[in-house]
Amino acid sequence: MRYADGPGTRCEVFVAAPVARVWQLVTDIGLPARLSPELRRVAWLDGADGPAVGAHFEGHNSRADMPDWRTVSEITEITEAAGRCVLAWGVMDADGRYGEPVRDLAGSPARWRFELAPEEGGTRLRQSVVIGPGRSGASLVIDAKPELEEKIVDFRLNELRTGMTATLEGIKSLAERAGWAVPGH
Repeated sequence: MRYADGPGTRCEVFVAAPVARVWQLVTDIGLPARLSPELRRVAWLDGADGPAVGAHFEGHNSRADMPDWRTVSEITEITEAAGRCVLAWGVMDADGRYGEPVRDLAGSPARWRFELAPEEGGTRLRQSVVIGPGRSGASLVIDAKPELEEKIVDFRLNELRTGMTATLEGIKSLAERAGWAVPGH
């Protein structure tokens, strides 16, 4: 799979808590920074104080094998209808760390999405990501070793799955232990 093709991955978990409780956690943009192995802190920008289409937030990321970096994201979808909820955003390299600065979602290096749906006894929580076509850290590695592009993309998607699993399991744990758990689960 090539980076330019927009590869993606998805993880999901059952949460024995109502959609409303899980949604409360998902829409707290600071929460993933407590759960993710890569994301360290998040803050709303431009006076935003919560998720709304067009709202921007910055994320500060860290990995042992590269210098820390910042991204700016824009909320692209927020839906609360009939118990089904969606929160989606696109990431931009506003600082030009991987090439020209990106301030438009068309050049996004990643697009993220949470989906929640009621399921008997609780909530089905999904998180997904699509990477590319905008440049990212993976682009730099591919530039250096283009013959390994498929392996590099696969490696990065595996890393992202690991982070998503940690985030989903953390949300599950918080939702279920906060006294919101559905009886019998």
